[in-house]
Amino acid sequence: MSREAADIQFVYEALNKPHEESEEEEDEVTEDEEPKACGVCGDLAKGYHFNALTCEGCKGFFRRAIKRSTQLRCPFLNKCIITKNNRRSCQACRFRKCQAIGMRKDMVMSDQAVLERRIRIKKKKMCDTSAELSTQQEQVVEELLSGLRSTFDSSFSRFTGFRPMDRDVLTGNQPSRLRTSSLTKSWCTAEEHGDDPSASPYRCSEKEEDNVGDESSSVYTNLPHLADLTTYMIQDIIRFSKSLQDFRSLSIEDQISLLKGATFEIMQIRFNMVFNTTTSNWECGCITYCIHDALRGGFQPLLLEPLFKFHHNLRKLNLQEEEYALIQAISLFSPDRPGVQHHAAIDRVQENLAETLKAWIDCKEKGPKKHLLYPKMIACLTEMRTMTEEYSKQILQIQDVQPDTISPLIMEVVSKNPCNNV
Repeated sequence: MSREAADIQFVYEALNKPHEESEEEEDEVTEDEEPKACGVCGDLAKGYHFNALTCEGCKGFFRRAIKRSTQLRCPFLNKCIITKNNRRSCQACRFRKCQAIGMRKDMVMSDQAVLERRIRIKKKKMCDTSAELSTQQEQVVEELLSGLRSTFDSSFSRFTGFRPMDRDVLTGNQPSRLRTSSLTKSWCTAEEHGDDPSASPYRCSEKEEDNVGDESSSVYTNLPHLADLTTYMIQDIIRFSKSLQDFRSLSIEDQISLLKGATFEIMQIRFNMVFNTTTSNWECGCITYCIHDALRGGFQPLLLEPLFKFHHNLRKLNLQEEEYALIQAISLFSPDRPGVQHHAAIDRVQENLAETLKAWIDCKEKGPKKHLLYPKMIACLTEMRTMTEEYSKQILQIQDVQPDTISPLIMEVVSKNPCNNV
């Protein structure tokens, strides 16, 4: 049922609900174990209604009397004694008794207010009822979680045999070809003045700025290590993708196109799982990386600045492991990747993943702002889209400056040829 149809049904049910039930929604009812008498007629009181202890009958009578357009009149001497048995015989005296015990007409809600409140309650009940994962969605989450855990180790214990990380800066005699931009200098200046680390990621000296990007031999001192780390991450992302039934069911051409388009995004989502927003470092087991390690690897601020902000923004959402797994799969099954042939089939998979993520958030997340979590996650994915092309461009530039350092697998991923095998 569509949202509009559901709203219409709510209103219809609210308008056709018995009048007596509507009164219960606007009163503060407190029930005690000890029976108490209605202050108007002496009948059994269910709680406080409109500021007085009354029975259900006198509660409803008072509400109706407030909304009457004609004035009530006593046919006798305005001194009728109201009891449970004769309370219907004189409405005027019964109403005066209601006022005498403290019932307040300003606490009676209008018909419109009652209707709106009833609709809100019904919607909440419907949301609470529907906030359940279907069996199929549970199986999707289980498959993704199993695939993530088997292909991503936050301790990076399987990352071995890599070329060592070199954080030294070489001094070159030739002019810089890809010299760090003036934006980096402004970040360094801001860091010295104690600005927000998410806005000023680089801790560097002018000497480092002058030498990073030098065209001398092995100018990017940290590139060999980063190339090994990236290759390791790509291999795990390929294994993750091939562990998913929906991915395996696609043609080889579509599998390659999806992987080439999503690898950088999934890699950054995985790195985000070990990102520390306090220190602005990536804690990959026994190795801790900072943003300047990427600068020493040849990457430029045009990519690193938005990437750094992305990691802060996504990590601050405090995602659960299942949500990290789902957002990686949503990124993977993007039907608009270059070279994709079967758009409709991939779009259906992504739509199911998105609905599963929404249902998971409804079921598992708490707090008044949980409805903002899904759009914030999608916004982070959208930001990543703008960085993927820049990443590929910078990889190709680095390869030109320092050839034979980046692995063939990385070059296959950033290649624009959709027919290459990943």
